[in-house]
Amino acid sequence: MAVEYHFGQTGIAFEDVLDLYRASTLGERRPIEDHARMQQMWTSANLAVTAWEEGLLVGLARSLTDHTYCTYMSDLAVRVSHQRQGIGRELIRLTRAAAPDATLILLAAPKAVDYYPRLGFSRHESAWILRPSDELAPV
Repeated sequence: MAVEYHFGQTGIAFEDVLDLYRASTLGERRPIEDHARMQQMWTSANLAVTAWEEGLLVGLARSLTDHTYCTYMSDLAVRVSHQRQGIGRELIRLTRAAAPDATLILLAAPKAVDYYPRLGFSRHESAWILRPSDELAPV
């Protein structure tokens, strides 16, 4: 069956988004029980690409971008039942096409560490994170 791809969040039921997170295993690393937070995460993304098969949301790429320097892909989710069919690759291609001059940046889920190099991504050794629970060190 053909997969259709669309840009934007308009007209997508939020329950479909949550269902996809659960079905892709990405929900294991996202606050899916905090619906208000997930809703804000979804609607605040300024670049979203979705994949559909016969009305079923089978994949999504959720990103923040300035469209010229950097695009941070915060989520790439494909239903386990639809993985290994090129859907993730196409979601990445379309995200990149929407901001072709921007560097695409992401943090890989532990299970996907070997996936991204196969697509041409290179490891960046100087990425750093400061979690909400981490204190900013004093000067």
